[in-house]
Amino acid sequence: MCCGTKRLVEIQCPPDCSWLASAREHPPAVAVRQQQRDVGLLVQFLRDFSRRQSQLFLLIATFLVRYEPPELQPLFDEDVAEAAGALAATYETESRGVIYEHRPASVPAERLSTALKQVLAAAGKGAGSAFDRDAAVVLRRVQDAVRDAHTVDPANRRAFLAVLGRVISKAGDSDAAASDADQDAPEPSRLIVP
Repeated sequence: MCCGTKRLVEIQCPPDCSWLASAREHPPAVAVRQQQRDVGLLVQFLRDFSRRQSQLFLLIATFLVRYEPPELQPLFDEDVAEAAGALAATYETESRGVIYEHRPASVPAERLSTALKQVLAAAGKGAGSAFDRDAAVVLRRVQDAVRDAHTVDPANRRAFLAVLGRVISKAGDSDAAASDADQDAPEPSRLIVP
């Protein structure tokens, strides 16, 4: 019982522990259901998207997971929805030929909007008005996704960000671990033997 409840929290398990390996291979049913729910929500968020729109959504989601707000100013889902709505409105008016920058009302949303706008500008460099339309569609979907995440977990002010963190950070962490392993691996010999 002690091993199961305090493993890797209070007890420093050795890497070759058979109980630890078994726990990693067979997660509890609660964790499996949570993963299924999170992936289901992510699939729902990506429904009816083109390839470029899906890539844009994942770019924005990855940015949100890695975004670090200033000290003592946490980022909540309302800020994400507000920033996405303001940027979407900006792209929509720009696609109609009017240059007007919509601004979020809250300071955290304004900071997020500014940072996200730079990411989208870099991604859409040279892509033209089609990119602006796709960005507006994706940002409106981010707004809807925040609302959908709150219907699943209404008490959590970071429900959408939590779903993204559980789904996206795992893929990013494994990619980082793989690149670290590639850097540590010795370079293969370039000697050609007949």
